[in-house]
Amino acid sequence: MNDDVRNIVLGVLAAGISAALGWLARTYMWRRKLRRKQAFFGLPDNSESLLVVNRDAGSADLAVHRYDVFALLELSALIKDCGAHAEVITQDAARQGFGERTEFCVGGPGSNRRMAAHMDAMLPGVRVNTDPEPGPDRLAFQIGSERYRMEQGLTEYVLLARLTAGQPGLTRPVFLFCGQRAITNQAATRYLARNHERLARKHGDKSFVLLLKVVNSQAYGPDVVELVADVTRAAQTPLPTPAPPRNSHRATP
Repeated sequence: MNDDVRNIVLGVLAAGISAALGWLARTYMWRRKLRRKQAFFGLPDNSESLLVVNRDAGSADLAVHRYDVFALLELSALIKDCGAHAEVITQDAARQGFGERTEFCVGGPGSNRRMAAHMDAMLPGVRVNTDPEPGPDRLAFQIGSERYRMEQGLTEYVLLARLTAGQPGLTRPVFLFCGQRAITNQAATRYLARNHERLARKHGDKSFVLLLKVVNSQAYGPDVVELVADVTRAAQTPLPTPAPPRNSHRATP
């Protein structure tokens, strides 16, 4: 074997070794990224999850709003990326506890009784005005002492929460997407899909509640979303019980 052939063989071997090392490194990084994603969503390989869908509050039929359907599609893609499976059920058919399977619950408490139950149990500091009568406070959020009113199509709010019952890491999380309108539910699922890596780095496997603002949805749809605040502490602190009215008594002459 002369020097030229030897150099060619060595070059091919070096290229092969470099390609193999590069593939191993990329595979390691991909698997590490996947494991972090699975841990954040509580979705290990071949695990089961639950998608709880609300009904369209503006329809007399048991229909699902198209924006909520879009939200479910985005969540289904996340679940599939984790190598997990999803079962879709309606809000009135969900009659089980939480913690055994990761749950994604979509819709406000006025159209999703499962959402109402979760909020009563785990978010005692949040109230949603579900009064159907029109008015400035219709669908407004009260979080602690703050109130967030909706301007339809211009400024709308949605809560994005990751909650665990008990100690983090011991149960599967519940994700809540509680919006003032169906389009805000989709905005929250899209925000989660885009920012789950940053949220995982910041919060790990702990609970969090974020208040998001959807800006000018009549022009931009669910795409322009701003983080208003991390309201975890206020949302998990029970609202003060209003004092009963005091009776006034006049002394009789």
